Amino acid sequence: MLPLTDSPIVRDGKALILAYDHGLEHGPVDFEPVPETMDPERIFELATHDAVTTTAVQKGVAEAYYPSYEDDANLLLKLNGTSNLWMGEHDSAVNCSPEYAAELGADAVGFTLYGGSNHEVEMAEEFRDVQEGARDQGLPVVMWSYPRGQGLKNDTKPDTIAYAARLGLELGADITKVKYPGDPEAMEHACAMAAKSKVVMSGGSKTDDRAFLETVEEAMNAGASGLAVGRNVFQREDPESILDGLEEVIFEGATAEEALDSMGAEAAAASDD
Repeated sequence: MLPLTDSPIVRDGKALILAYDHGLEHGPVDFEPVPETMDPERIFELATHDAVTTTAVQKGVAEAYYPSYEDDANLLLKLNGTSNLWMGEHDSAVNCSPEYAAELGADAVGFTLYGGSNHEVEMAEEFRDVQEGARDQGLPVVMWSYPRGQGLKNDTKPDTIAYAARLGLELGADITKVKYPGDPEAMEHACAMAAKSKVVMSGGSKTDDRAFLETVEEAMNAGASGLAVGRNVFQREDPESILDGLEEVIFEGATAEEALDSMGAEAAAASDD
């Protein structure tokens, strides 16, 4: 694993990755709750928030928008991804190389691996090339480790999530992004399986502030090193507020309740201005 102590994608060893690869992976449906988020510039504005350690986007978005924000935001370039129009067994096209990511000024690269897919072998071989290419560029590698495929009936079962975390370690990811397995004990087991590969929790579908922050608190207490989140931030009308709360929980060790109280106080103060 690369030592991430001095990497801009972490702060005090923890990460909050603002993920915005949804336009490719999910399509326009993810922007419907807050239509202005279809404009990547809105997301890069959020990326300048102190809580965000790096922003994950695909190549085209990085080319078009990152140059205007490179002094204020860090870039995690997602190297593979496939549209939701694809109806085959889970797979992901490689759309960019680590070398080109470095040319664009990326601070890290990301790659999805679908363990359990009929295409797992090819994807693992592609990850090998990405990981070794990233090492040549001095770039950390974040694995989106999502077990999926015909043989998997439950991709959030605790043992499956622990296996996903272990895949990140075994294949050389510096940070492994996994789904929350449902309870703190299962998350602790997954983090232990990852050993020296840091684990960040996937933000998942939008939930209310309390439920979301409580889950993040549980994950952090279980040994997670942070969060990779998209919809639970940019589908809110006030995404800066939830980023304030996440900063407290992830980097300051606050409870969800303390973060909610702080967010409420800030909202009240703003309404009085």
